[in-house]
Amino acid sequence: MDIDLVTIFPEMCAAPLACSIVGRAQEKGLLVLRIHDLRQWATDKHRSVDDVPYGGGQGMVMKPEPFFACVEALRRDDTRVVLMTPQGQRLDQPLVESLAAAATHLIILCGHYEGVDHRVVEHLVDMEISIGDYILTNGAIAANILIDAMTRLIPGVLGDERSAVEESFSHGLLEAPCYTRPVDFRGLPVPEILLSGHHENIRAWKHQRSLERTAQNRPDLLPQTESAAKR
Repeated sequence: MDIDLVTIFPEMCAAPLACSIVGRAQEKGLLVLRIHDLRQWATDKHRSVDDVPYGGGQGMVMKPEPFFACVEALRRDDTRVVLMTPQGQRLDQPLVESLAAAATHLIILCGHYEGVDHRVVEHLVDMEISIGDYILTNGAIAANILIDAMTRLIPGVLGDERSAVEESFSHGLLEAPCYTRPVDFRGLPVPEILLSGHHENIRAWKHQRSLERTAQNRPDLLPQTESAAKR
């Protein structure tokens, strides 16, 4: 996977995306990540990327010129352009999986201030993505999350390839509870079924616990799971 990340806060991305799984993916050459400062495509002496909104209103709006120049410089034949914005499609695991499977080169644009000039959305962007129904300081934080989620799905990134398909949301349910040593901690034992070695019984137990945890913490997921099962 090849990603160009464009933000006015590159330092907010450089450190977190150099660590852990994402960092190791880059070291292995499985992920190529370039982080750009949008201001390098600004044309005035102050490197301005924002201006007051037409029609009035509070705050500042990010200008179209730097975004157009940036995308025109970075775009390839296989490029998809993503804008991180509260107005976008809400990010979930199926969307992460579809992006990771389909995209060989991504340009991820990060908004800030009161938003981005809509001509950027209309004429440059292939997909708008939001990580949830709340407002962040800027899109760089959201872009870090998107890149981390996609990187986990790149073949060879995780030590055990089953990890990517057995986690929460991969099958529409939350993940079952997990345990490790010691078997008994302060009188709190590991469930005996997990010590039995009976794989089919363990699988059934995990599925039941997944249903219970989903019903408790994310009941909104259950209708989707039932609908998928019927199809």
